[in-house]
Amino acid sequence: MDTYQTTDTAIVGGGPAGLSAAVTLARSLRSVVVVDAGEPRNAPAEGAHNVLGQDGIAPRDLLAAGRREAQEYGARFHDDRAVTARRRGGGFELGLAGGTVVRARRLLLATGLVDELPDVPGVRELWGSSVLHCAYCHGWEVRGRRIGVLGTSPASVHQAMMFRQLSEHVTLFVHTMPDPDDDAWERLAGLGVEVVDGLVRMLRTDRGVLRAVVLADGHEFPVDAVTVMPRFVARSDLFEQLGGTLTEHPMGAFVATGPMGRTDLPGVWAAGNTSDLAAMVAAAEGAGVAAATAINADLVAEDADTAVRARAERYAAA
Repeated sequence: MDTYQTTDTAIVGGGPAGLSAAVTLARSLRSVVVVDAGEPRNAPAEGAHNVLGQDGIAPRDLLAAGRREAQEYGARFHDDRAVTARRRGGGFELGLAGGTVVRARRLLLATGLVDELPDVPGVRELWGSSVLHCAYCHGWEVRGRRIGVLGTSPASVHQAMMFRQLSEHVTLFVHTMPDPDDDAWERLAGLGVEVVDGLVRMLRTDRGVLRAVVLADGHEFPVDAVTVMPRFVARSDLFEQLGGTLTEHPMGAFVATGPMGRTDLPGVWAAGNTSDLAAMVAAAEGAGVAAATAINADLVAEDADTAVRARAERYAAA
């Protein structure tokens, strides 16, 4: 078992939030270790959007560039999964799946979230390509096309209205969502959104290309894209091992934080989709930078206090 000398900060997760934090901390001459299992949430997407100056960049290319930048400033990486977390002295000890132990003074969780998708054949297979959820992330790419909204929650009405901004051809499939209230019905009617009752049996494809939404009764509705509202659940194993509890939200569950990503657990920060279920790439990057500056400030104060005590001890011994 390899055990690394205590680092200033361990970052779990090498996505936009974790990498941005690593760059920020390393530029402040902090020792940083990033543990990354290599499973970015947006890997199925062709491009990351609303990223200023790099709109449409392939997600893995963005992460590769971010990793290079962090390494150039001195950050170290472990391509492994952190499976255990515990407090050790005044810091933390992470156990990695490969047997390595990482010790750190501070811990940043940028582990992202899991999209809990509806159990409809075709949804998972097409997720990130022609099955979408975010109008800002992928709406431009399906503008003007035939868009189906798979109803799974009250938020599906909002989703239908969002995509109606991008196309005149939007159909809301009620599926398992609760009945809309009168105001929602009026809005859908006013916008010309077609509403189809009945359970959805599957999404029909032809050679991997989405062709239609198929109802349980066999009726088919041609579509070019389908949107769904997953339940978003932050990856929280390490947070819970340290004594934390996820906070429930209508969209799912997340790690609650205060300003700049500080959690209720001393020495633990969270950023990106771990603490903000709706954060897009650019927002996650900003959250990583903010958390990193807060972590550095916390370490600066601790280092100053340590120096004061050491100085007093030297004078007392003189």
